[in-house]
Amino acid sequence: QVQLVESGGGLVQPGGSLRLSCAVSGSIFSILDMGWHRQAPGKERELVATITILGGYTDYADSVKGRFAISRDSAKNTLHLQMNNLKPEDTAVYYCNTKSGRYAWGQGTPVTVSS
Repeated sequence: QVQLVESGGGLVQPGGSLRLSCAVSGSIFSILDMGWHRQAPGKERELVATITILGGYTDYADSVKGRFAISRDSAKNTLHLQMNNLKPEDTAVYYCNTKSGRYAWGQGTPVTVSS
């Protein structure tokens, strides 16, 4: 069992920044990659950033490339997403999970970008 708890979301103006965190606990020894997904109102969940646990290789959706940065703190079993130059279209609930969504989804953390 792996538990995922997201935090750090909130209301921010366009152009602003937020840093999301994800605490990962449980049987984590077999995890090879982690990612941040988001689901905007009325839309399907989409994968926006991934990172490999070994090597720290990252990948991003085109919509966030150059603005978002994913990182992991293996010692603390924590995943982060630094989001800069936020746009209204980034408004969504953000979730962490493996790239494939292997584990039960957490409650997510809502991000609202609005003036």
